[in-house]
Amino acid sequence: MSSFFTAPGAEKKRKRIPGKEAPKKRFAATSRSTNNSTDEPPAKLYPSALKKKKNIATIERDEEISGSDLDSDDSHNGSEGGGSSGSESENEGETVAEKRLRLAQRYLEKTKKEVEQEEDEYAFDAEQIDRDLLAERLEEDVAESKGKIYRELTSELDFGKAAHTQFRWNSASVTSVAVCAPYAYTTTKDGCLTKWRLQDLPKDQWPQTTKKKPKKPPAPPKRKPERVCYSKADPKRTQDKGFRGHTGPILTVKASQDGKYVVTGGIDKRLVVHNAEDLTPLRAFTQHRDAVTGLAFRRGTNQLFSCSKDRTVKVWSLDELAYVETLFGHQDEIVDIDALAQERCVSVGARDRTARYWKVPEESQLVFRGEAGQKKSSKNAAIASGIEPGSIQNEGSMDRVAMLDDDMFVTGSDNGDLALWSVNRKKALFVLPRAHGIEPPLTPIEVSAEKEPRPDAIPAPPPRAITALRTIPYSDVILTGSWDGCVRVWKLSEDKKKIQPVGVLGVSSATPDQEQETSQVVRNGAVEKNDNDNNNNLVRGIVNDIAIFERGDRGRDGICVVVGTGKEIRLGRWKTIKDGRCGAMVFEVPKFPREQQPGGTTANGESAEGDDDDE
Repeated sequence: MSSFFTAPGAEKKRKRIPGKEAPKKRFAATSRSTNNSTDEPPAKLYPSALKKKKNIATIERDEEISGSDLDSDDSHNGSEGGGSSGSESENEGETVAEKRLRLAQRYLEKTKKEVEQEEDEYAFDAEQIDRDLLAERLEEDVAESKGKIYRELTSELDFGKAAHTQFRWNSASVTSVAVCAPYAYTTTKDGCLTKWRLQDLPKDQWPQTTKKKPKKPPAPPKRKPERVCYSKADPKRTQDKGFRGHTGPILTVKASQDGKYVVTGGIDKRLVVHNAEDLTPLRAFTQHRDAVTGLAFRRGTNQLFSCSKDRTVKVWSLDELAYVETLFGHQDEIVDIDALAQERCVSVGARDRTARYWKVPEESQLVFRGEAGQKKSSKNAAIASGIEPGSIQNEGSMDRVAMLDDDMFVTGSDNGDLALWSVNRKKALFVLPRAHGIEPPLTPIEVSAEKEPRPDAIPAPPPRAITALRTIPYSDVILTGSWDGCVRVWKLSEDKKKIQPVGVLGVSSATPDQEQETSQVVRNGAVEKNDNDNNNNLVRGIVNDIAIFERGDRGRDGICVVVGTGKEIRLGRWKTIKDGRCGAMVFEVPKFPREQQPGGTTANGESAEGDDDDE
């Protein structure tokens, strides 16, 4: 038998191919052509091979831009037409420009189908409106990819008619709330993590969203959320290093968007990752040297940011259940953190009165000092609100932060200031003082034991601190909470330079002017507290956290707001309310009818604003 060692020398020599023909054979080996003959490749196919090979990276980028949905459509269409190789061979000779045009047309067709499906549910059918809806959807997709605010939801949501339901399980104060539709997660100071299933959206409550009436009346929904499961801390396992759960009170909770993980942090310096299905602890991280006070997921990923009283921000990857890195910079304990789609986050450092914008890939940070940037803006805002500038208290602690988009965020302080920030300026763009009003003044009996104390002996009433802050990403909606018995709604102005009041969540009769009211009555010439003042308030207790998710596609059916309340403040006991309730409340915020929305349309396809102008 002949082999390499026994074969003649002429057969051992490898025949070389001319330089112009070499790419032909190499390209034919990797070609996805449907030609099964391997004897002799086509001669006219290879002059364009080099050009296609140079542009293959550009084509792959175009396919990524077109989205995963388009790729799925390609595979589906290919399977119907007899395999993907046939469709690929048809598009084999197209240029890069033709490829982009084809993908863009396919994306437009898919978006148009989605708009037409939405259009069928409403009482209008006009070609001009169809084009407007398609253009609006394309603008939203571009704005979301750039990380800019593109939705004005405050004019579409009816916050005054929000239906509310309160639920609770144990008697401890709720410290944090997280949502991943249709589930909500609450944590309490006694170390309990509870999973709740929220009620389905009542169909009879939203008559403005559909024009088709059901044949049968819808079944009445469950009034309160249903408790699914829970997990509780075990203080006896403090010295057990292999224990995967908590051993003390839990301060914060967050749920991943894919519904796989629920992460909690507590006073026991632990960051625990749970299985979202049954709340089984998967891993406990002990890298923090003090209490874990805040968590934030990077939008659309399982990358996690955590902050702690040890003055550090740590980055985690839950896909590998691993620690990534630590960020340093704050001079005091970090009490809150937030993040959006980009690999960046914002944290607030309590009494160092700074907010820091972390750029993780660049390993840099931007520092925003609250006290320096609020002197002039607070004075101007106080004058505009009719408040004496001298009565505004200095900021002592910056406690809450929430991002509006990738370049703007808002912060809440212990002196009641709600501040708007931009990464392009070191000072605050706008500061709204006393967002939740002031505390009732002390009575003379509470101040002094004298029968007639001096008037100057009575101290000025302090403002209510902002204890909870949440926004709807890439929109103008801002929600804040305190211990005044309500959740207040704010909006970002059209010029993105001010914060304007909208109202109170679930109270249609409340107006922004009521925030300066005090709970006091005059009896026998003395000022006394009115103990029954909070009976009309929806929220009983201190609002420690707020969570929001949208109902339907892009919030078409409104939003759901979950509010966590307690008798004690989240990070301590320096503020307590004796008659407060420990639990959570669910607010279902509907949308205005389409004809009542700005730029809305009637059944004939005519603009509602035009009708108002004619009247």
